[in-house]
Amino acid sequence: MKLCIAEKPSVARDIAKVLGATTPKSGYMEGNGYCVTWTFGHLCTLKEPHDYATHYKSWDLIFLPIIPKNFGIKLIDNNGVEKQFQTIEKLVQECDEVINCGDAGQEGELIQRWVLQKAKCDKPMKRLWISSLTEDAIKEGFENLRPADDYKNLYLAGNARAIGDWLLGINATRLFTKKFGGNKGVLSIGRVQTPTLAMLVQRQKEIDAFTQEEYWELKTKYRDVLFSASIDRLKTLEKAEKGLAYLKQNQFEIVSFEIKEGKEKNPRLFDLTGLQVEANKKFGFSAEHTLNYIQSLYEKKHTTYPRVDTTYLSENLYPKIGGILKSMTIYSEFTAPLLSQPIPKTKAVFDDTKVTDHHAIIPTEIPPSSNLTREEKLVYDLVARRFIAVFYPECKISNTLVEGQVGTIPFKASGKQILEPGWRTVYAKDKKEEKNDKEKDEEQTIPEFVAGEKGEHEPLIHQGKTSPPKPYTEATLLRAMETAGKQVEDEELREMLKNNGIGRPSTRANIIETLFRRKYIERKKKNLVATSIGIDLIDIIEDEVLKSPELTGEWESKLRKIEKGEYEANQFKEELIEMVTGLTQKVISGKGKVINFEEEKPAPKEKTPRVKTEIIWAETQCPKCKSNNLMKGKTAIGCSDFKACGFKVSFEILGKKLSEKQLQDLILKSKTSKLKGFTGNQEEGILLMNDDFSVALK
Repeated sequence: MKLCIAEKPSVARDIAKVLGATTPKSGYMEGNGYCVTWTFGHLCTLKEPHDYATHYKSWDLIFLPIIPKNFGIKLIDNNGVEKQFQTIEKLVQECDEVINCGDAGQEGELIQRWVLQKAKCDKPMKRLWISSLTEDAIKEGFENLRPADDYKNLYLAGNARAIGDWLLGINATRLFTKKFGGNKGVLSIGRVQTPTLAMLVQRQKEIDAFTQEEYWELKTKYRDVLFSASIDRLKTLEKAEKGLAYLKQNQFEIVSFEIKEGKEKNPRLFDLTGLQVEANKKFGFSAEHTLNYIQSLYEKKHTTYPRVDTTYLSENLYPKIGGILKSMTIYSEFTAPLLSQPIPKTKAVFDDTKVTDHHAIIPTEIPPSSNLTREEKLVYDLVARRFIAVFYPECKISNTLVEGQVGTIPFKASGKQILEPGWRTVYAKDKKEEKNDKEKDEEQTIPEFVAGEKGEHEPLIHQGKTSPPKPYTEATLLRAMETAGKQVEDEELREMLKNNGIGRPSTRANIIETLFRRKYIERKKKNLVATSIGIDLIDIIEDEVLKSPELTGEWESKLRKIEKGEYEANQFKEELIEMVTGLTQKVISGKGKVINFEEEKPAPKEKTPRVKTEIIWAETQCPKCKSNNLMKGKTAIGCSDFKACGFKVSFEILGKKLSEKQLQDLILKSKTSKLKGFTGNQEEGILLMNDDFSVALK
C-alpha cells in the first residue's frame, strides 16, 4: 500500500479522486492500492524552552541565552491534531511507501518532514511536486514522482529558518521584555519582524522631522504649451516676481525640438509579492487577504501555486500557453489576436535559469466558476490580464522634448504620446489613476516647433510647497522588504535583489499582521504608521544586527544558499548562536529603561454642530433652458417658466421620496449617490438624468 500525505483535507480529496482512492475512512481515503491522508498545516512545532528544562518557565535574565543542545519537535497541543497524527502514525507503519504530497515549497516540505520524523517513518519516500491542482497536473505529477532526497536541502533550509527564528525570537523577546518591559507587557522581537518595524520607524521619524518650505517656479505658456524654467526653485516670492518682470520684457524663442520614438516594456508576470502590491494599490487589499484569495483560487484549480518569488515561466510550459489562452473565454477579445498567430517565446517570459521550484503565478486551463467571491474575481482578473499582457507587443511611444529660452532663462517642456498601445490594450478600460501635475505636464500634446522661432508668451509664477517623505503603504512596504529597504523601481534590478530581501513571499503578509497584533504599527487610511510603542522599541535596540534590513537580508541569502546546497545549515545555526550570545551579554550589562506601554490617546475632537445649508432653488439655473432659474413647488422642482421650458423633477420617483440634497445632486450633477427604497423590480440603484432630461434608475 502507498501512503500519500497532503497538507489539507481539500487537497487530499483532489489527489484521492485522481488516484481512485474513493473509500472514505476515519482521517483518510482508501482505494486502488493507495491511502490518502492529510495534515492541517503544521501538526508539529519546535519544543518550547520549558520542554528542555522546567526552570525555563521563568522569564529570568540569569537563564539567558537559552540554547538547546539538540532541537526537538513536539505535537501541537490540540485534540484534533493528536487524533489525526495517530491516524498518520498508524498508516506510516502499515504502508510500503510514503509519497510526500505537501505544498510544493519550503514550508510545505518542513510540515511533512516533521510529521514523518515524529511518526518514526523509515519507509521509502517519494515527492509529488506540482504547480497546480488540476486533474492533469496531479496525473502528470504522479507519473513523474521524484526521490525525496532531491528535496533534502529544502527541508534543511526550512528547519534552519525555524531554529533561527526560535533562537532569536525566544531569547531576544525574553531579554528585552525583562530588561525594558517593566513587567507591564511583552516586547516581541523577531528576525524579520524587527527590521521591518525599524524601516517603518525610520520613515516615521523622517516625516516627523520634515519642515515644509515654500518655493516658487517660473513657467510660461507659448502656443498653448506650458514650459517650465530649467533653473533651481526660487526660495522667495521677491525673486520670482523679479524673474516674472524679466520674462515679460523678452520674447520666447525655441532652441531645439526633438521627437524620439521608444517602447514601454511589457509588465512582468506576477510573483506573490508583485500580486500583493498590485492588489493593495488597486483594491486596498492587505497582503494577508490577497494571499488568502490567491491560495483559494489555487485550491479551486483556477491559478497555479502562489507562494513564489519568480516572475518567469519554465521553457517546457511554452506548448501549454495556447491551451490556457483558449480556455480563457471571458477574455476572448484580448486572447483572439494572440491565438491568430504563433505565441511569442521571449526570454522576458520563459527562462529556466530564473525558475527554481516554481514558475510565476498564471491561470490554469480551468476558467473561474460562478462561486468565486467578489475579491477572488478581482484577484483572478489581475492574474489573467497580466498573463495575457506579457504576450502582446510592446507599447510604442513618442517622447517629445522642446527646449526654449526667454532672454537668458532656459525653459523646457516634454510630452509623451502612445503611438501603438500594444500590451496597454489589455488595460484600456481600467479606471485612469489620478496623475500628479508633473505627469499631466508630460502628457500634454505638443505641436511641431522649429528651432529659432520666436513669439509672444504668457509668463506666470507657480507657487508650491516641499513634500515630506511618503508613509509606507502595504504595497511599498512589501517592495521594501523584497529589496531589504532599497528603493528600486527597475524590475530587472529588483529581481537581482530578491535573494537578499527580508522574509519570504509567503511569510511577509504574516510579519505585517504580527506588527499590527503587537500594536507596533497601525493603519491610517492606506498608510502604515509606527505607534509610540513601536518607536520606543526600536529606539532601545542599540545593536544594528537586530534591526538592519541589510543584515537580515544576508541571513535570508544564506538560507537560500542552504536550499541550493551551497551553505551548511549547522554553520547558519552556529552564527546565530554566537550572535544571540553576544547580544544577551551586551543588553544585560547595558543601561535599562522602561518602555511606556500606554498608547497616547488623541485629544477628543470638539464636536462642531453641522450647519445645514439651505438650498435656494430660486438662485439655481435651470439645466434645460439655461435662461431661467428653478422654483420649488408642492410636488416638484421645476423651471420658473415651466410652460415654455417643461423642465420638472418630482419629489417622489418610483415610490421613493427624495431629499432636497438628493434632488440637487440629480439636477446639478445628473446623478445621485446609490439609493435604496424604490418600488418595483429594482429596490436600489443610482438615479440618472438623461440627455433629454428624463430620469432613469440604473
